Amino acid sequence: MGWFEALVLGLVQGLTEFLPISSSAHLRIVAALAGWDDPGAGFTAVTQIGTELAVILYFAAKIGRILRAWFFSIYRKDWRQDPDARLGWLIIVGSLPIVVLGLLLQNQIDTAFRDLRITATTLIVFGIILLIADRVAKQRRTLDDLTAPHGLGFGFAQALALIPGVSRSGGTTSAGLLMGYTRADAAEYSFLLALPAVLGSGLYKLTDIGKNGETAQWGPTILATLVAFGVGYVVIAWLMSYIKTRSFVPFVVYRLVLGVVLFGLVFAGVLDPGAGPVGS
Repeated sequence: MGWFEALVLGLVQGLTEFLPISSSAHLRIVAALAGWDDPGAGFTAVTQIGTELAVILYFAAKIGRILRAWFFSIYRKDWRQDPDARLGWLIIVGSLPIVVLGLLLQNQIDTAFRDLRITATTLIVFGIILLIADRVAKQRRTLDDLTAPHGLGFGFAQALALIPGVSRSGGTTSAGLLMGYTRADAAEYSFLLALPAVLGSGLYKLTDIGKNGETAQWGPTILATLVAFGVGYVVIAWLMSYIKTRSFVPFVVYRLVLGVVLFGLVFAGVLDPGAGPVGS
């Protein structure tokens, strides 16, 4: 992987991580269209550390309150009903599905799930699910109403994002809307829920960079991660403002169009579903 390729993929990661359009799908598609090798699941996981650092910076005050209250709740009963302490425990509960499924499906995540036909399918199917969720959502619940079963519901939706095209933010936000949460609260919990899973996955995949068939090397990967951090912070700030007054319909339309175009390119023989452009 060269420096220009890393710069482009870092921009793609930062632009798409928080939007409900799937960053892993876009990294896979952009690389294929450019004739580059698949950057690999390891590169994707490590560059996501950059975007999660953007989450930490954006929600720094809230995360600080959650960590403080959660820590005190471990040994002090009077802290266990604190809303921030509860949210800390529910982030742990919601993280369980992706930890278990991520370990069980590690081989498929690195291979079969990266097939462009699967990516196109999930872009379309989960785009429709997001549209339905956005239209039928009652949006009456806030994070103060979050329960352990709901946390697991968010968590299983997040685990689906192990498949490129689903979208971590899109899947978890859809689940939140279907459970009656507001767009802003569903998105906020989605971003907070991603922190332990994504940071854990990124750290776990650090040893894959430059090894096990990964095309990415350390220098370009660090550049891509830094770019993803800067761009990601701008995007998350914009999105949190946008969803307070507007729907996800534009993202749904984009997902459907991209999925159809991707299917067309694959079946026309322009893209090899398992590699890059045909003949590259």
